[in-house]
Amino acid sequence: MRWHGIIQYCGFKSSNFANLLDIRGNDFYDTNMEQYLSLLQDVLDNGEEKTDRTGVGTISLFGMQRKYDLREGFPLVTTKKVLFDAVLWELLWFLRGSTNINDNLKEHTPIWNAWANTEGELGPVYGYQWRSWERFVWNGNAWERTHVDQIQQVIDQIKTNPDSRRLIVSAWNVADIDRMALPPCHLLFQFYVVNGRLDCQLYQRSADLALGVPFNIASYAVLMHMIAQECNLEAGIFTHTLGDAHIYSNHIEGVKKQLARKPKDLPTLHIAKKSFWELQFSDFELRGYEHDSFIKFPVAV
Repeated sequence: MRWHGIIQYCGFKSSNFANLLDIRGNDFYDTNMEQYLSLLQDVLDNGEEKTDRTGVGTISLFGMQRKYDLREGFPLVTTKKVLFDAVLWELLWFLRGSTNINDNLKEHTPIWNAWANTEGELGPVYGYQWRSWERFVWNGNAWERTHVDQIQQVIDQIKTNPDSRRLIVSAWNVADIDRMALPPCHLLFQFYVVNGRLDCQLYQRSADLALGVPFNIASYAVLMHMIAQECNLEAGIFTHTLGDAHIYSNHIEGVKKQLARKPKDLPTLHIAKKSFWELQFSDFELRGYEHDSFIKFPVAV
């Protein structure tokens, strides 16, 4: 089989990979969901035990990458149920520039509740950095604080200069890290336009593979579709580059259960024909999402 030589060259255990090929067939790497499942299997087979901030403990690999072609379908994990509504509410909350869970988030998903203070505030997290990155401009007499809307800026750049190599949005604002309830995990993304297609690469410093990464993949896939529609492009390839890719010790049994399941056909995402900033939750429809049963993975705080 064509992947055995590559997998041995890369230092992975070919016997484990062979078992995967036996279960899933010769074309294991050919579909979006099998890209994700192969990531889980790589870490299970080859990960190193590490301590972590939460005290739970992980098995981890560093410097992983997978690609998801959005033209093949919407890359929402099918070997367990993923709450797409929660993914979408969180993304729209980010895009509003919100940093407080009381701003139409906590009633839809508890995803940020554990990190918010008693007033619901999280500090200058993703939404603030995406929409209101602080900068200071000299007005002739003093330095004046202004803000950069990185999302609008990158949309404008895609429309006017699609070949730019600076189509970048960053959430890693070093000056603000200590003010954030949780420093950004998915911290920088870059767009690439070619032949009428919009691609995106995300760098994620810390990746909770069982619980967080399915949300991250889906969230950036939605964002790619939104920006592609706004810029009259086709949503293309999402490249997900991971720093510390880990499975928490209390997630291992659930991951093994998930890997024993067979991926299903991917759903499709349909978005109303509106301008980017007019889009609301009701303007999105996920069609044909078939999935296996939910697997409970506890959140490590």
